[in-house]
Amino acid sequence: MSARYTTSACIAAALLGVQGLLMPWPIAAGGPLTVPLDDSGATAGSPFWVDPRNRADEQAAVWQERGREDDADLLRRIADQPTATWLGEGDPTERVRRVTMEAQLSRRVPVLVAYNIPHRDCGQYSAGGAADGAAYRAWIDRLADGIENRRAWVVLEPDAVAQLVTCAANQGDRERLDLLAYGVRTLKSLPNTAVYLDAGNAGWIRDPRQLVDALRKADIKEANGFALNVSNFQTTQASEEYGHRLSALLGGTHFVIDTSRNGGGPLVRAQQAAEQEGAQSWCNPPDRALGRPPTTATGDRQVDAYLWVKRPGESDGACRGGPPAGQWWPDYALQLARRSGNWPSVTEREPSGPAKESRAGR
Repeated sequence: MSARYTTSACIAAALLGVQGLLMPWPIAAGGPLTVPLDDSGATAGSPFWVDPRNRADEQAAVWQERGREDDADLLRRIADQPTATWLGEGDPTERVRRVTMEAQLSRRVPVLVAYNIPHRDCGQYSAGGAADGAAYRAWIDRLADGIENRRAWVVLEPDAVAQLVTCAANQGDRERLDLLAYGVRTLKSLPNTAVYLDAGNAGWIRDPRQLVDALRKADIKEANGFALNVSNFQTTQASEEYGHRLSALLGGTHFVIDTSRNGGGPLVRAQQAAEQEGAQSWCNPPDRALGRPPTTATGDRQVDAYLWVKRPGESDGACRGGPPAGQWWPDYALQLARRSGNWPSVTEREPSGPAKESRAGR
């Protein structure tokens, strides 16, 4: 074990008390991780880690104390599911170390989102990111330092590739592709990290051929695959169809799908026009629903997992009465849970008309 891993590995050993539990489970080169066993030895339904300090759980506890038992029960549909940990500005090392160590203790896999590319989000609701290329490379190095040899899945830079096509300020930005490639190579050099490079969603760039060159230059071949529908509302069916088209262009690359809020499909143009709110269809659309719970049991050998990358109940941005991007919005969380019917037996509804071209959004 290198010096890079020594300190926190020793801490983890002390916490676990059993050196054998420090040994990571293997990662398949192009597919999902092995589903771990629960304490009874039975195969768990999902291999992913649930943060015990998630906002939905905290909100449910508050509502329970205030006599809102029904609302609290609905919100636990979110609280009990594994959601991703988003990492942006600031040193990510200690937070990532805590998350990956806690996940290791529970024999689960954390999902992390690297979201700090320079000129992030084309100046929209989630604008920001690292100051320049050198700062981004240093940040990726610190992210890797936090993961070390523990298991993790990383969704790399939502929107970053697709906005090379749709954002005028980013078009022709070769440095962005170099930075993404650096992120892929650095994180994949870790022994137990899977990396999925974000590739937008099925309602954004309709022709996946527009993404192929950028994904290749960003070293998609070195990653485990690509991610679709992050923070968006495209149905699983539409995402799978789009993913298979893009995968074929990339030689059979695997992919994952964010199903966190896609149970009702996307907001269609007719609905948006009727509202006359001016907000884009991807930003806190009303009347949406939770999607399929996170799992690696997708029934499709190219789809490695359904994930909840976007944390249901966190705002897409300051639109439709929502708080700034990434902030907790309990009323929206409750709406998602309430409209999910007999969830988790989700029956997704395909939109009745063409979806407005949309981006992901934080």
